[in-house]
Amino acid sequence: MTTAPLTDRLVVRSHLVPGGTDLLDMLPSPRGVLSWMRAGEGLVAWGEVARVCTEGPYRFARAQDWWQSFCAQLDTHDEVGLFGSGPIAFASLAFDEAPGSSVLVVPRVVVGRRDGQTWVTEFQTGVATGPVVPVSRPRGLRYSDGELPVTAWRDAVARAVSRMRDGSVPAKVVLAHDLLAVADEPLDPRYLLHGLAARYPSCWTFAVDQLVGATPELLLRRRGTEVLSRVLAGTTWPHDGANAESLAAELLDSAKDRDEHRYAVDSLAHALRPFCTDLTVPTAPSVLQLRNVLHLATEVRGILHPAGPPLLTLADAVHPTAAVGGTPTPAAVSTISELEAMDRGRYAGPVGWVDAAGDGELGIALRCAQVVGRFARLFAGCGIVAGSDPDSEVAEAAAKLVPIRDALEGVH
Repeated sequence: MTTAPLTDRLVVRSHLVPGGTDLLDMLPSPRGVLSWMRAGEGLVAWGEVARVCTEGPYRFARAQDWWQSFCAQLDTHDEVGLFGSGPIAFASLAFDEAPGSSVLVVPRVVVGRRDGQTWVTEFQTGVATGPVVPVSRPRGLRYSDGELPVTAWRDAVARAVSRMRDGSVPAKVVLAHDLLAVADEPLDPRYLLHGLAARYPSCWTFAVDQLVGATPELLLRRRGTEVLSRVLAGTTWPHDGANAESLAAELLDSAKDRDEHRYAVDSLAHALRPFCTDLTVPTAPSVLQLRNVLHLATEVRGILHPAGPPLLTLADAVHPTAAVGGTPTPAAVSTISELEAMDRGRYAGPVGWVDAAGDGELGIALRCAQVVGRFARLFAGCGIVAGSDPDSEVAEAAAKLVPIRDALEGVH
């Protein structure tokens, strides 16, 4: 566990400011970009007051302990009182216990927008913001195999399906592969954020410690005693000239996708129920239509027990759900490690933000890329069950890579 720095009695202030400017346009440079946005509202931030890096099975607990200790040393003046005002930390946690490093970043400046009101939260550190740098488009973009090329990934899917049909592995396992994008010059994460936010306004567009993406899946939102999760599992994509209505009907009628979805909802509800006085779980899913795919979706809502645990503690209890791990989860995660044989890092881990009261929002880091210098490592994964067809899963994974590829390439 590493931390840096933890300064005594920092002053942090939140106050309302005139709105109107696109939040993403306020990010002054590609350095240290932080974002959590949906439909034009949310949070963007830059600068760094402090951070903690954790790993292993206690990464959530150590991050929470550090954040609680950090907030106890703050002199906070919040004149706004909205969800997301006051001191916050952006979070991105590793999918698995090992390998992978998790991080909480406390930004120096946050610009937030909620219900049409805009505010600034700023630490008084005496450090000035650097010069404004124009957003730059990638040049000379090309692609190459990642750690797990698509051909090897297809073989991993086929092995998983074969074992499932023999009854020797979990009922569901979520396998992922990666793709490497390389440009002539360092990539600007703001360019990706603009493209993703414009194409996928119903997703949460995020950037935390160089992990950039747009996720349609909300792991948990905690706001006081209310908790919400949007579970996605079961996917189709435009094919054979079918319109959206027929694709949605096909998805709802798919036994394979309904089974995959049921595993995900049941695992989330099972993990969340002990913390709630009431938990509402719809009996049937709806269909979420995005630009490139359609998902089966279920929103699970709960009321926490009085003095219920903070968001990071809840996330520790429910992650990974069957939506991104599999079922039963311990066996599924072990199978992922064996069949993928690559380091996922923070892909498919919780990503979002937390505040001093333990409230906040964490999505699942999907449709994303790790952006470092000229390189972007793209990820895509699919839920595999006994009824899965490896070639169809390859096509589904390709469809899930479209958001980041389009954002990199500037496709309208």
